[in-house]
Amino acid sequence: MYKTRLTLALLSCMAGVCLAQTESGKQFYRLDYAVKQVEDGKTVNMRHYSVTTDAGRSVIRTGSKLPLPTNDKGELTYIDVGVSIDSSNVHEKDGELLVDVTAEISNAVAGALKQPVIRQNKWSANVTVPMGKATTLFSSDDLASKGQVQLELTATPVK
Repeated sequence: MYKTRLTLALLSCMAGVCLAQTESGKQFYRLDYAVKQVEDGKTVNMRHYSVTTDAGRSVIRTGSKLPLPTNDKGELTYIDVGVSIDSSNVHEKDGELLVDVTAEISNAVAGALKQPVIRQNKWSANVTVPMGKATTLFSSDDLASKGQVQLELTATPVK
């Protein structure tokens, strides 16, 4: 019974904090990222990642931990592969959203010496995007094909 009251009190307090933040004039934005693989001008694969944020920092992480042997005794170390997207310094100016974005996309492929090869695309920039319009932030050659890897952002204010 005591735990239930404490939980309800904490939830009420958290709701009050959220209400106070909304009433204080903070604007929140939904950032919808799309990682695309493009070949011959056509999107052949796409993954979506979203976060809602204010002017602070937001972090998206998805992927796997890849075990790699560190010596001949069978000891392992683990490295992260997948998608990492960091957003910070989010603010609106003249109907556009300014965001500092750092993104890393990595994967492992079979290597010649029984060890995987890690392929990685990494970008970082201060970007400006129009509200509600998908905008390509970064584009680079896909190391695994003849195509490209692109990171796209659609930003919308949360009402």
